[in-house]
Amino acid sequence: MKSLIIFKSMHHGNTEKVARAMASVLNAELKPLEEAKPKEILNYGLVGFGSGVYGSNTHKELFRFVEGLPPANGKKAFVFSTSGSGKPENNARLEEMLAGKGFSVVGGFASKGLITWGPFKLFGGGNKGRPNQGDLENARKFAAGLAKPL
Repeated sequence: MKSLIIFKSMHHGNTEKVARAMASVLNAELKPLEEAKPKEILNYGLVGFGSGVYGSNTHKELFRFVEGLPPANGKKAFVFSTSGSGKPENNARLEEMLAGKGFSVVGGFASKGLITWGPFKLFGGGNKGRPNQGDLENARKFAAGLAKPL
């Protein structure tokens, strides 16, 4: 299945690392959000959407991008994120938006990432070294599950 992963990776490249790990398994094309075009998603059987989490939310530019997407008519999608907490609940709003656009959301993945805002900045950051090799292996395993017939 032809796959595309669209991602917004800011400060430390955490989300891009996870996107690359998943793409290696799915043989997916990778596109930073700034290079993605809404109509191009129609050319793919599976589309991943990923972002860092800021204040418990996906990056606002990814929300705007999804708002501008054409109807997906059951096209398969997945969501992934990196954050200080690594909680998958942070993906819920984006998953709901995609479902509202007609996507069949087939999975979600969350990983811890280096965090350097607020008090963490004073100590050189929290979750140092994250996502680590174990996190990236978990991302690859998640992607392998998506690569199986859905």
